[in-house]
Amino acid sequence: MAEQQLPSWADPSVSSTDLDAQGASRRQLLRAAGLFGTAFALGAAAAGPASAAGLGRLGGEDPRLGYLVGDHHIHTVYSHDAKYTFSQLAAAGAAYGLDWMVFTEHSNLGHARYGASLEHDEIVKARAENPRQLIFQGLEWYIPAAEHATVFAAPGPHEVDLLTRFETAYDGKLLGYTQGAAGATDTARNEAHAVRAIQWLARQRRTGYVDDVLVLANHPMRLGIDSPHEMRDWRDAAPEIMIGMEGAPGAQGAAVPGLRGPTSIRGEYENKPTAQSWAGYPADAYLTYGGFDWATATVGGLWDALLSEGGVFSVTTNSDAHRIVSDTWRNGDWAPGQNFDTTGRLPDPVNTDTPQPGSDFWPGQFSRTHVGVTRHGYRSVMAGLRAGRVWLDHGHLLDGLEVRLKREHDHGRGVTLGGRLRVRKGERLTLNITVTSASRPNSQGILPELAHVDVIRGAVRGPVADRDDWRAPDTKVAWSKDVSGRKGTYTLRVPLTAGEESFYVRLRGSDGNRHGTGYLGAAVDPHGPVPHTPGDGDPWADTWFYSNPVFVDVVGR
Repeated sequence: MAEQQLPSWADPSVSSTDLDAQGASRRQLLRAAGLFGTAFALGAAAAGPASAAGLGRLGGEDPRLGYLVGDHHIHTVYSHDAKYTFSQLAAAGAAYGLDWMVFTEHSNLGHARYGASLEHDEIVKARAENPRQLIFQGLEWYIPAAEHATVFAAPGPHEVDLLTRFETAYDGKLLGYTQGAAGATDTARNEAHAVRAIQWLARQRRTGYVDDVLVLANHPMRLGIDSPHEMRDWRDAAPEIMIGMEGAPGAQGAAVPGLRGPTSIRGEYENKPTAQSWAGYPADAYLTYGGFDWATATVGGLWDALLSEGGVFSVTTNSDAHRIVSDTWRNGDWAPGQNFDTTGRLPDPVNTDTPQPGSDFWPGQFSRTHVGVTRHGYRSVMAGLRAGRVWLDHGHLLDGLEVRLKREHDHGRGVTLGGRLRVRKGERLTLNITVTSASRPNSQGILPELAHVDVIRGAVRGPVADRDDWRAPDTKVAWSKDVSGRKGTYTLRVPLTAGEESFYVRLRGSDGNRHGTGYLGAAVDPHGPVPHTPGDGDPWADTWFYSNPVFVDVVGR
């Protein structure tokens, strides 16, 4: 990758108002494509969910949506292994078109003692500097007996207190509740503590202590320590709180050729099974496929196994920004006698004018999570995430995606991502997929081109008997369309027929540069994402989009 010129927004002294002259934001592109503006002009009349009175009728209709783009996994000087200020990262997100961001600092002794309250003052400052952005304060939780997760709340008088109390009482690293090996003495206790943590968050929302709070599992397959039964336990503890997982990890620049060495993998998924790993995962689960986690990228794999139980479990993507590829900043120098445990933060970074080691991209530069909302606001973003109105892309592959499923002769809008359509057996349905192609080059100078769109269909069978089952054997690619060369906004109309069973459909597509037989075979996935050669994983040359599912509930005639 060529050395990057230092952007002006990377300088903490540059304010957000100085960025306005740097060009149109992604929001302007969406308005031009007709995917924004409309939803917000509707006002409160169209803002609510589908009426309860309609739940028993056939069909279904969701409100019109605008899409806000964000990143729920970002680290600053308040994480012991990162280096940027809130102002630098918020300005970067604004420059790359992000509408919302979550700052998620690692838990540790210094952060628990000082960090959360100190960082809140800087978040308030970043909100003032970037008034068009929604900036959340969060935490990267060390899940007892497992990996990490993003925890974040809606802004309010108790957002800092919630995170501090949660970190102190439930963080696996602080408590020493890290053991998760099968049969180990403390594993059952630790797994149960993770469930209690999510239930505690649910109580804070239910009692009104905070307006809202959400949890998303981060890089679930990186170490292989998030077992299927644990993920189901977290979800079932409070499905309105534990809403999903990273479909693709950060650190997407980790395998840029010549950057980190011949064994590097996108996402820094360079691990092998250990005694802590769940033994049922194959060795291939520790890799990324087209930059996506194996749990998401495998058609008929773990994500589909969770969806086949009949509920939304969202996937996201994000930067996990710690150290940016070819960035020129280094960590600042400690004053005598100071360290992270005594301050809760790192010194501010210093510009060197020389590229520094890094695996990550700036927030919004490469990875984007698009959330369908009915109005602009913090709670609206959280409601959209909870509802599953989510699609994600890498490399700015698309400017827009709108998905609607309806019965063949219905005249309404139908239901969208995360929604449910009620139909009779044998009914004909139409899946409308409206794509807006990329209209300008991304930060790498590439104008992305979508090559194909895939529809993946899976049966809904309800709760599983074996909570460690990671397969969904009735899920496969059901329809594919070559869209090479198509530009602007166009709609693909996919006919579907309701069979005997309830089912879901989800979407996927790519630039077509790298694909092969999917992990579970050609009959399931004939042209899915594949791992790259270690050390040779240019992320800009292998970009994909994924969408959350739409569910179809089939009833008798």
